[in-house]
Amino acid sequence: MRNMIKLRIDVDYPYPSRLKSFLYTALNMKTSKDYLKNAKIIARMINESPKEVEAYWFFTPKTVPDRELLDMLNKDRHEVALHIANNPYEEMRLLEKSTGRKLRYYTTHGTARLLGRVIWRRFKVKVPEIPEEFPLESFYQFPILGLDWLCYANDTAKAVRISRKKIAEGKVLHIHPCWLFQRGTINYRGPFYQTLRRILNVDKEMETIAVKKKIFYKVANDTQEYVRDIIPTTNFIKKLEERRIDIFSFIERKWCNTLSNPPRFWVGTEDNIALLEVTTFDDWWKNVGKKTRNMVRKAEKSGVKTGVVKPNEELAAGIWKIYNETPIRQQRLFPHYGIQLQTVKNNIRLLQNCTYLGSYFQDELVGFIQLDNGHDVALISQILSLQKQWDKAVNNALIAKAIEFCANRKIRWIMYGRMGNHPSLDKFKQGNGFLKFPVTRYYIPITKKGQIAVKMGLHRAIKDVLPQQIKYLLIPLYNWISRNKMRIKLRLGS
Repeated sequence: MRNMIKLRIDVDYPYPSRLKSFLYTALNMKTSKDYLKNAKIIARMINESPKEVEAYWFFTPKTVPDRELLDMLNKDRHEVALHIANNPYEEMRLLEKSTGRKLRYYTTHGTARLLGRVIWRRFKVKVPEIPEEFPLESFYQFPILGLDWLCYANDTAKAVRISRKKIAEGKVLHIHPCWLFQRGTINYRGPFYQTLRRILNVDKEMETIAVKKKIFYKVANDTQEYVRDIIPTTNFIKKLEERRIDIFSFIERKWCNTLSNPPRFWVGTEDNIALLEVTTFDDWWKNVGKKTRNMVRKAEKSGVKTGVVKPNEELAAGIWKIYNETPIRQQRLFPHYGIQLQTVKNNIRLLQNCTYLGSYFQDELVGFIQLDNGHDVALISQILSLQKQWDKAVNNALIAKAIEFCANRKIRWIMYGRMGNHPSLDKFKQGNGFLKFPVTRYYIPITKKGQIAVKMGLHRAIKDVLPQQIKYLLIPLYNWISRNKMRIKLRLGS
């Protein structure tokens, strides 16, 4: 079958940590904690995949599968094979005896670097010699694509496209479990979990998970937490633990749904959003202040035309121009400044469940809103306009059009970020009818490091811990630091 996914999996090191693997291999030690952890994750993914998959597992004497992994390697999808380290015959007998499987194929474990030769006690040769009469068949006859190498040099989307093309050509995807989540610097191998997940069409709930590294722990959240309800299951938390996530954070969308009896170990904290309930456009128009109505009228009288726009290359070019107009916005550095046009095109192409509203003046895009569409809510994830056209009240026109759009499509709520982090922006939100709505943000400690971080109060950002009065006093200082960081960056870049 040309679209059969074939995997060559070289299990050359036993633990997710390279340092631990090197140490335990060199000292001929073994511990059950994290033993073949990444291999077990890959085996689970293969078993859950709806695709046609054949996996060939190549084990060394230091990575002989334990009972847990062996039970996962059913013979329908998995075949045990030999990754020769030193002694072909002795290692073949060991693996067959330990697994109860008859072996067909072998590969060899290369040790090009001195450290590898020391660890494996192979001082004279880089690759073990294979006797001519050796009964196993070499797996090198099959063409391969090094997936961990591919993921080092390319983003996930490109790696998936290339992999699918090579699978259709009959190539075998070659992976090493130790690089499932980490990136190498010497051997140019990169984390391939996201790419493999998409190829196998599994772990879809992990698609929108974002991970941030903190002092000594990792915090994850779902980037779609505002547009759909997040209800963490035991299986979901287990998958996060597989990825070595220490804390999972999510909000309770109280305006749409409330959680009943959350577990005690979930730590709840106060948070907020800027929220507007939509009934009709006329109701909104009556309830907002006179100043806002005048600003919307001003945009119309200035010749600004606003409406839904298609996400195409023309829109991408207009957004790119807005991004690169100025490095400073709202008195602080603007993170999108300097972005490449192709990146903007790719972002627009990849985004789903999204609506763009654009404002045009003399056929030029002078402002846009990106509305992320969710369950009974639309999220304003971006609203930007050209600074040179701010006298035309473009942003007010965009907000008015967003209200009209949601009212016509019976979308009950519009969310516009948070309140309390930017005084002038808060004032703009309030002037357009948005109210500060309290929500609960939950933190679920997954690991011991996560539990320690939560007990120490490190799970929350400093800006969320500071009292509002102190935060507002520090905002000018933050803005000054932010602006100067951008100025330094621009000088170094030039």
